[in-house]
Amino acid sequence: MPITARVARYDHILLDLDGCVWVGDEPTPGAADAIAALRAAGKNVAFVTNDSQLGTEEYVRKLWRLGFQASLEEVVTVGGALQFELAQHFHGRSAVVIGSAALHRHVEAAGLRIVNGTGFASRADVVVVAFHPEFHYSELRDATQAALRGAFLIGSNRDATFPNSDGLWPGSGAIIAAVETASGRTVPTVGKPEPTLVQTALDRLGPGSALMVGDRVDADLGAAHAAGIHGAIVLTGASDRETAEAARDPSPVAIAERLETLVLGSS
Repeated sequence: MPITARVARYDHILLDLDGCVWVGDEPTPGAADAIAALRAAGKNVAFVTNDSQLGTEEYVRKLWRLGFQASLEEVVTVGGALQFELAQHFHGRSAVVIGSAALHRHVEAAGLRIVNGTGFASRADVVVVAFHPEFHYSELRDATQAALRGAFLIGSNRDATFPNSDGLWPGSGAIIAAVETASGRTVPTVGKPEPTLVQTALDRLGPGSALMVGDRVDADLGAAHAAGIHGAIVLTGASDRETAEAARDPSPVAIAERLETLVLGSS
């Protein structure tokens, strides 16, 4: 299937996952055909996600399960970005972690010792904060006590919500806000709209023009702008048409009902 002129001009297409490629455990309509068409047209594809619930291998397995081809090198996750930052600066130190089992594995792979729920939690060197559906008050307590004692703080992203099959759910931004409110400190983040994930994907893809496609004006469009590339918005996730059309500095180069519409031009 031929792709539209508005995406044919780019060498690389970077795709957000939640709200763009899938919602919850269902692919967005026509997304598998759209991505297959991009590959058939010779475009390089990368998947860039702010979601730290799964590890890279788990995201690849989910992509294949939902009908998408993907390799490990094509998937860039915020959990991987956190692992890199922690390994660079805090190897051998202790951490309190608010996050999924996958995020715990990332932190441990970075060489940190996780001390949640122990007598050492309040004296942890680092507090790592991200979304996970089993978020518990005890995690917030440990993180707050460590933060008040001066631990270094780092978070995944400030997405207030993320799309699921029954509507928007509270995201990492909501949990980070709880830590910030309790500690009176600011949590720096590595996920979109920071450019880190997009830059990592571009480094892997190599030279060429690139388009970031996502569902969030703040995170996806912001990250594209911060990384110096164009951004497009699809309306299958967090941002509606009014929000997308009102976006300025940057503005999206395209707004589409869904990824299929953007790539294949179907209605």
